[in-house]
Amino acid sequence: MIPEWLTVEPYARRVQSATSEDVVAALNAIHPAEAEFAALISPAATPLLEALAGRSRALTRGHFGKTVSLYAPLYLSNYCPGGCAYCGFASDRKQPRHRLTMEAMGREIEGLKAMGMEDVLLLTGERCSQADFTFLHSCAAEAGKHFHNVSVEAFAMTTEEYAALEQVGCTGVTLYQETYDPEVYARLHRWGEKQDFAYRLDAPSRALTAGLRTVGIGALLGLADPQREMLSLFRHAKHLQKRFWRSGVMVSFPRICHEVGSFSPDYTITDRQLVQYILAFRICLPDVPLVLSTRESAAFRDGMAGIGISRMSVASRTTVGGYGETPAEDEGQFDVQDVRDVRVFCDAMRSKGLEPVFKNWDTVFQSEAGSAKAAN
Repeated sequence: MIPEWLTVEPYARRVQSATSEDVVAALNAIHPAEAEFAALISPAATPLLEALAGRSRALTRGHFGKTVSLYAPLYLSNYCPGGCAYCGFASDRKQPRHRLTMEAMGREIEGLKAMGMEDVLLLTGERCSQADFTFLHSCAAEAGKHFHNVSVEAFAMTTEEYAALEQVGCTGVTLYQETYDPEVYARLHRWGEKQDFAYRLDAPSRALTAGLRTVGIGALLGLADPQREMLSLFRHAKHLQKRFWRSGVMVSFPRICHEVGSFSPDYTITDRQLVQYILAFRICLPDVPLVLSTRESAAFRDGMAGIGISRMSVASRTTVGGYGETPAEDEGQFDVQDVRDVRVFCDAMRSKGLEPVFKNWDTVFQSEAGSAKAAN
């Protein structure tokens, strides 16, 4: 059953009926909400992208200054019992499976620190015996000794498990719903725990209830109708902000990339569409960090930095390991498009008048993160 806060039908109709006057009104709204967001992602807004970009740039500068915060993903394991049709880690994909030993993880940490990274995202496949919660918890605890910001992107967990991660220094969770369309979700998640749409949808709330400081959400663009997906994602972000007002919400915009299974999405999201969606989110959620990963090309990422995007991954590896030593011989979860190293990426940002930020959080304040739990 779809919760009331995720109902998008009235706003989906507005997307199709919006006029250029509606778009201008949305641009000038003091507190834009769902109706304004629908107008900004509508076909009527496409000819006004320059105006959207100007408004978005001003809001990004006002809330985030001339900075772009950086993080690096570290894949701990590519074992996965799941049947996600679009993922290179799905259990029916023919590629070698690996997981990091604690010794190998130590070398990865050294490699990431040598790059200057202070913000790391730990990733696994779905829960399995080779990479279960105990394994993830141990890795988070080890990473917490070395990095100022540690978050995880893994399987959906219980409130108690999220609380245990918070106790060892984990500050946030990233968990994409993948698609907010229940029928498409059921078709694409062919087997495994991830088939439970409602349990996954509630996972960000459980993470924030447990005391984690931030949660990142997103829809994998290309799986379902993109306008309805963006409306659902927007409503999800607003719901989390209202319920957990002392916590942080981040929004990502991953597009389907080539992976070893050669999945073909039903929808193609053009660069122009993605730009419009990002600008609409910035205008309607001015203080929310918007994230763009190395799934996107260097040119696209450079173009969006400072205009709407305020957070990016850099020098990413989607293989198990790859920072401290030669990566394991697997083909990764998906193909990386922006392959620049940290120095080249940072030079590009500075040439645009932006300052890459490796650290904006200090572990000395970690104990304060738990205060959100009581408020929520």
